[in-house]
Parts: sequence; C-alpha cells; structure tokens
Amino acid sequence: MKRVITSIAIHCSATRPSQDIGAADITAWHKKQGWRTIGYHWVIRRDGTLEKGRDEAIAGAHVEGHNANSVGVCLVGGVAQDDFTKPENNFTPRQFATLKRLLTDLARRFPDAVVKGHRDYPKVKKACP
Repeated sequence: MKRVITSIAIHCSATRPSQDIGAADITAWHKKQGWRTIGYHWVIRRDGTLEKGRDEAIAGAHVEGHNANSVGVCLVGGVAQDDFTKPENNFTPRQFATLKRLLTDLARRFPDAVVKGHRDYPKVKKACP
C-alpha cells in the first residue's frame, strides 16, 4: 500500500438502533449522493459483523481534507430511536469488541496512526461518534 496512514477515523452511520444496515446499504446511499462507492473502509454492523467497504489502498471519502492519509471505520447506529437528530451512544458490546479487534490490527499495520472520532477533526460540526 502506497498511502501513508496518519489517522484512523471512527464514524457512525447516524442511524437508529433498530436499523440493521451494512456496507451494501451505505454504498447505495453514497452512490445516490454521486460518489463512486462507499466512503468508509470498514463497517461494523449492530451484531458486531465486520464488513469491508472501500479498499484501504484507495483514499476514502469520510473526513474532508484528511481522506488521503486516513482509514475510515463506521459503526452502525449513533442516533436515538425516537429522534434521529439526537446523537446517542447506542453501540452494542459486540460492535465495541469488533472495533477493539479492528483497531488492534490497524495499529499493528499503521503504528504511527492516531485514532480519532470524526468529530475530533478540524472543521467537523458533528457528534460522530
């Protein structure tokens, strides 16, 4: 891989906890917005299943100004069931277990990368995650 990875961005899909979506659904949403494919490299479903998104060798489309040097991980969920405008930490224990395994692997492969929530990047006005 020729990209130099300096950060790993953790996102949420901003979906309700009852919505069991995956990489195929997000790919369809992103294509509908005019993108080539899914913007994230990895998606973690509600049951903890890890799904591959965009190939890591290709820059993502998930953090403006930082895509060239980052890997994007999306946790499904992140908003309240009764109010999709309200951020909520409703991720499952299985999602967190998968996230931990994935981050351990990514840290081994990209030891200089810093893990950040999407909201922690400059100019991002989101609670994600």
